[in-house]
Amino acid sequence: MKNLPKLVFSNESGEIYDHPSLLMAVFDGGRTRLPSEEELIPLPRGSDLFFLPDRNPVGIDPESGSEVALEDCGAAVSFAAPAFLRLAHPVFVKKKDAVVLPLFAYAPLGFLNGRFYTCAVRIDRSRRQDPSRFDIGEVKSLVDRRLRRDGKNRLITHLAHCAVVYQCRAAQNFFYGREECPLPASPGCNSECAGCLSHQPEGSFKAAHERIRFVPSPEEIAEVALSHLERVKNSVVSFGQGCEGEPLLAGGVIEKAVTLIRKETPGGTININTNGCFPDTVKKLCDAGLDSLRLSLNSARELCYNRYFNPRGYSFKDALLSARIVHENGGFVSLNLFIFPGFTDTEEEFTALEEAIEYTGADMIQMRNLNIDADFYIESLGREFFKSGMGLLEFMRRVRADFPRIRFGYFNPRLLKNRRLISEKRSGCL
Repeated sequence: MKNLPKLVFSNESGEIYDHPSLLMAVFDGGRTRLPSEEELIPLPRGSDLFFLPDRNPVGIDPESGSEVALEDCGAAVSFAAPAFLRLAHPVFVKKKDAVVLPLFAYAPLGFLNGRFYTCAVRIDRSRRQDPSRFDIGEVKSLVDRRLRRDGKNRLITHLAHCAVVYQCRAAQNFFYGREECPLPASPGCNSECAGCLSHQPEGSFKAAHERIRFVPSPEEIAEVALSHLERVKNSVVSFGQGCEGEPLLAGGVIEKAVTLIRKETPGGTININTNGCFPDTVKKLCDAGLDSLRLSLNSARELCYNRYFNPRGYSFKDALLSARIVHENGGFVSLNLFIFPGFTDTEEEFTALEEAIEYTGADMIQMRNLNIDADFYIESLGREFFKSGMGLLEFMRRVRADFPRIRFGYFNPRLLKNRRLISEKRSGCL
């Protein structure tokens, strides 16, 4: 126990301290425990620290092994940098009438030998959203220059707002002229996701940002996409961003845009991030030149999927069928799996996911942290679905053993035309 991190807590002013004796505790969905050595890593550069209101921190006494709550202190947690997967939850005691937390993936935070620690693993080699690669002053300069040249294009103006106001890394990468270019196209949605980043019911917690308020023309979309594909070798352009609803609701516009893009160039990867609501529309997009689809799932079980997504006018089976259609048409399929320790790594979810992989022909699982208040998520789905699981590291090992072709990642991959992934330069993920 001497080599385990100490509990980190906060005072009312937001100042943080490490406890002299209590150890960092983690919650795995079923019980509070000490972190395992395999789960612990130094807090990645570019991560954030948060103070959680209305919540008292809990540590573990190294002598007795019992849980100890600090009643006069605040909980302090981490939010891991992009490309890192959270492996456990922080532990705290929630006060009566505590506010629902904003949409972040809260992770444990400890301190040992002069360093902060958390429970996570690097899941993607790509450095496309590493905070060290971005400078807001430089971004503003690049945005101003582009707007002076192409400000009449409404989509470019929208991306400029995302890059500067929301500091969206995807939008910023467009102005830098690198990596993946976002192509938001749909202000509407036919899901009511419990953890939607761009829309929440009045009286609920605040959404992280607003959606696009218009449907860009096919010509506007193609202009943005082509400018990116022409200047960035082996790049990706993607429909279905956090600043929009469901892109398939604008399927006709997107189909025309993809056709315009493919008339000009066969290069690059055209991707769509989607709930997969309209399989027929997905088939048309494949015919127009779509290369890959990323299907969002919180669960591979229909009941749990429905309780989170609240789909309107489509079904869970439609979603899986859309992914299968892309596979059958020679495209690349990613399952955008919203990871929640104590749910995703249960035997029931593992079995259902393997069935979904088999049916869809998925090539990749994007292990994306579910940004949501953990208690709110548990209440939304039902406490009966949450318990101590096999652990996410073991979960990935077992998926790989059964499906050797499956890749794990965090971002949409760059593809060659034979569906092979273009390897990233950085190593070190699982």
